[in-house]
Amino acid sequence: MTDIATLTNLIKPEVDALGFDLVRVQFVAGADEPTLQIMAERPETGQLGIDDCAALSRRISAKFDALEEEGRDPIDYAYRLEVSSPGIDRPLTRAIDYANWAGHEARISVIDAVAGKKQLRGLLQGIDGDVIKIDDRETGSQETPLTNVHKAKLILTDALIAATVPVSTDGADEIEEQTLEEQED
Repeated sequence: MTDIATLTNLIKPEVDALGFDLVRVQFVAGADEPTLQIMAERPETGQLGIDDCAALSRRISAKFDALEEEGRDPIDYAYRLEVSSPGIDRPLTRAIDYANWAGHEARISVIDAVAGKKQLRGLLQGIDGDVIKIDDRETGSQETPLTNVHKAKLILTDALIAATVPVSTDGADEIEEQTLEEQED
């Protein structure tokens, strides 16, 4: 499998050139072929529209095609390219994510246990330097270095929904707002 760090170094300049921030690059095993997933966002909105995804996809495809023509194919087997916005219950992959989303519910899986737990879930308190702070539901206030995080993401809540109202509702016939409780009924 191709090295993610190498791919990230190839992809990041293309993301930057469009004025976006790179959130994550990863390979996901699929039923037919692996998928190269690229998540990016507009720094001012934390979102990426369909046209943005298409523009970034074309740019990355063109770069990888040029590298292949030079005999330097970064991925020398069949794969699918998927470009997306991080979504509402987004992964937390960068230090800035922990600062920007402080005050929201998060689930953090750690490499080395914290307070005897491999998974912390609760209110994200932010980050101080490279130390993440979370008010875990079961064990209270906990801290762990960013390097100890295996995987982290926001939890879908009413507060998160309210904080991530769509940038644009153009093209929508009707906007209907509901709380999570109303959606469950």
